[in-house]
Amino acid sequence: MAAPIAIHLEFGGGAELLFNGVKEHHVTLPSQSEPWDLKQLLVWIQRNLLKERPELFVQGESVRPGILVLINDADWELMGELDYQLQDQDNIVFISTLHGG
Repeated sequence: MAAPIAIHLEFGGGAELLFNGVKEHHVTLPSQSEPWDLKQLLVWIQRNLLKERPELFVQGESVRPGILVLINDADWELMGELDYQLQDQDNIVFISTLHGG
């Protein structure tokens, strides 16, 4: 059984507006039978943090195109994207690059 892990989530570039305007969240993910990965984290975020307009944050099982994801200051594409296994004290940043006009 994987132990609970504490992570830091940050939302910017307008994405924070979908989370009641709160930019930073310190969360503890509960223990589960398998290690947490980013795909499972996105489901958890939708169920527990996302307050409005989920279509602006997620598309299918991933983040919507136009949202930059950083894992410990590295582009998630270098880290395995949805398959990245979360570690205790990870810092995950979601930055919207989409702007209205």
